[in-house]
Amino acid sequence: MRAATASPLRLTAAALLTAGLLAQPALAAEKWVIDPGHASITFKADHLGYSVAHGRFHKFDADILFDPEDLSATELTVTIDSASVDTAWPARDTHIRSRDFLNAEAYPKISFVSRSVRKTSDDTADITGDLTMIGQTREVTFTAALNRLAPSPFNPSQIIAGFKVEGVIERALWGMTFGGAAFAEFVPVRIDIEISPAP
Repeated sequence: MRAATASPLRLTAAALLTAGLLAQPALAAEKWVIDPGHASITFKADHLGYSVAHGRFHKFDADILFDPEDLSATELTVTIDSASVDTAWPARDTHIRSRDFLNAEAYPKISFVSRSVRKTSDDTADITGDLTMIGQTREVTFTAALNRLAPSPFNPSQIIAGFKVEGVIERALWGMTFGGAAFAEFVPVRIDIEISPAP
């Protein structure tokens, strides 16, 4: 009895299907969202060497594409409401919102758009991107450290990633030269954030 054989047409179709599947790109990074109750953007400003003022931005959001297995696939866009700055002293906040600094009326948004994410150790990475303030864009690099990546103890089906992100802004590069080198020439910035996969 003669054994049955697949037709050349079927073999060709199967080969093409297999080749197509193998050629498919790896799954891209997925959308993650901020937990607003566990996220903050803070900064410090030296005051003539006498003291350090601490401030924060109350209103911000981020679009995040994140792949814990491939950090280089991460994409990040952060948008900050510049008028939401708060240093716990209204007169100073009004000055920071003025044309001497953020010029919040003319430029209501500060934005950061990542260009690359480079893993530097098992739990750290450098995030390089474009920071835009008062209409000017400069490249900056922030250092991100992973605090923890694990299911929530209150909801095991929810994965949470917590990060600390730090960098230093030289404000004169964006045209903020008020006070010169004597007044907060370099401004350390810190972002503490928890994110989870989008529903």
